[in-house]
Order: sequence, then C-alpha cells, then structure tokens
Amino acid sequence: MTDLAHLSTTLEQAIAGAKDEAALDTVRVSALGKKGSVSALLATLGAMTPDERKERGPAINGLKTHIATLIETRRTALRAEALEQRLVAEKLDVTLPLRPAPAAMGRIHPVSQVIDEIAAIFSDMGFSIAEGPDIETDYYNFTALNFPEGHPAREMHDTFFFNPGPDGARKLLRTHTSPVQIRTMEKTEPPIRVVMPGRTYRNDSDQTHTPMFHQVEGLVIDKSSHIGQLRWVLEEFLKAFFEVESVTLRFRPSFFPFTEPSMEVDVQCDRSGNEVRIGQGEDWLEILGCGMVHPNVIRAGGLDPEIYQGFAWGMGIDRIAMLKYGMPDLRAFFDADKRWIDHYGFRPFDLPTLFGGLSS
Repeated sequence: MTDLAHLSTTLEQAIAGAKDEAALDTVRVSALGKKGSVSALLATLGAMTPDERKERGPAINGLKTHIATLIETRRTALRAEALEQRLVAEKLDVTLPLRPAPAAMGRIHPVSQVIDEIAAIFSDMGFSIAEGPDIETDYYNFTALNFPEGHPAREMHDTFFFNPGPDGARKLLRTHTSPVQIRTMEKTEPPIRVVMPGRTYRNDSDQTHTPMFHQVEGLVIDKSSHIGQLRWVLEEFLKAFFEVESVTLRFRPSFFPFTEPSMEVDVQCDRSGNEVRIGQGEDWLEILGCGMVHPNVIRAGGLDPEIYQGFAWGMGIDRIAMLKYGMPDLRAFFDADKRWIDHYGFRPFDLPTLFGGLSS
C-alpha cells in the first residue's frame, strides 16, 4: 500500500501545481490515460489471486476516483481563474461619461455666425432681410444698377458668365448682392429698409480674395432719407458688431455707378499689435462703401426719383469676420479643414443677440 500512497501524493502535487488546463490535461493523461500510472495499476488486477484482488482492487479504484475528482476540481478552479483574468482584461467601465452629442461637437462656420450677428443688429434697427438668386441676368446685375455698356466689371476677367441662351443673352453669377436692391424695389412699396446678405462671385483668388465670397448690402428708400441717417446707421452697426463703446468714421469721396454721391468709409483702429482693434488707436482701415442711391437705380426699381430717395451701403462679410475674430487668411474659410472650424467655429444654438452678446 505504500506505493499507492506515494503515487497519490505525487499526483496530488502535480494536479495542484498545474498552471492551466493544458498542464492539467497532461497530468490526467499521465495518471488516467491508457498508459498512465493509475491505469497501469488497474491492469495488474487480472494477474492477482482472488484474495490479492479483493485487497488491492478497492484501493486502486479508490485512487483512480480520488485523482479524477481532484483533476475535475482543479479544472473548475482554473476555468474560474481564466474567466476572472479575461473579465479584468476585457472589462468595460460603464461609469465613464458618454461621448459628447453631435450638437455639442459641431461648430457653426464663422460666416454663418457673422450673418446671424448682422441680422440681429439690423433687425433691432427695424430692417428686414431680403434675398435674391445667385444666377442673375445682365440687366439686374449691371444695367439696372447704372453700369454703362463697356464698364470693366462686365469683362470676363471679373465676371463668371454662362454660355449664351437661345435668345443670345448670357446669364452670370452675380458679382455683388446689389441686384437684390432692384428686385426689392420692384415688389415692395416704400418705405424700404432691408439688408441683403448672400454669396457673390468674382474671378479672383489670393490671401484676401476668393472666387466665391459673401457680401451684405443695406438699402433704405423713402421720401426723406439723407446722409446723416446713413452715417448713424453705419456707426450703430459697427459699434454693435465689434462690441465697442464708440467708433470714429471717415468718409472719402469715391465712385460707384449705383450711388451718387459715393463714399468709401474708413474706421479708426489700432494696428500696433498682431490684431486690428476697432474703436481705438490712430490708424484708419477701409471698411465699406456707401452712398445715396442713384436716381437711375431708383427709376429702374419702378419708383419715381422725384418722390423717393435713399441710401445704400455694402461690405464683405468674410472681411469683417476676419477683422473681428482675427483670422489671417480668407482662403481657409473654404478649405473644409475640421481643425480650423473647431478652432474658429461657434457652438450650435448659441444664437447671437444684442442683449445676450453677439459672440458670447
């Protein structure tokens, strides 16, 4: 019996020392397999005498049962350990916060933001928003705006023309938002107070020019409008837009076919640092063009210039966005670079308001 006790101890130690199921299976085969140590003992029972078989048989079968039970117990323990290790390695921490919602991750393009700011400011002044088509006729884009035949703006190097139609006329991508002035006068009874933001197109491209850009124009038509009102409107707009206490404007004589007199407007600023600061300093920056609406334009809009007069102004939305938010290159506006929009973009649903702050 001593040999059975020794074999039992040896197998028990081997089973307890098995680190995984593969090692445990090796112990099982070496003990209970066809050529295993316990199986070899069972094979000797046939050669024993009945008395020896009666004594040795129960002991050997008991060893077999004992070893099989230890192996199964150890297998269950190894599987539990393996499962625990896998759970630790593959666990998902459900207590972590959710990813930001799309509305929190998305950003409003600076041009869209500035258009909303412009609308908020002029709506507070009693202006309405007017829009028109991007594809225009020569009449609305040039002729009705007092552009004479042969004017340089009609040439191909400035304007994107379409192929001539069946009637020989060529449509074009509008070069300014001024055609909306004519369309508004045609369908609206004065007094008229509108602003017209939108896309415009010219064949030009560099750091401060792109083939497609954005403009906003304003138009006031009634029986008693004058330049003093124009100056007040522009001053109030620039103060609100750049969020400063005051601005100083300088009006210089200029020429536009659709206004008479015509003026370029400069705003006082500070250029001493990396950014242009409006409302302070001793420098000047050209900001927009304006003037009293030309009688021929009023007449083209279907109104009598002997009764009605008005003023208009226009500026580049992209340019004033660059000035306000410190963006150095206009071309980046249209590159569709997510890193740029993440940096310069605005949070959704933070609509600009005069009482809440335009750019808060």
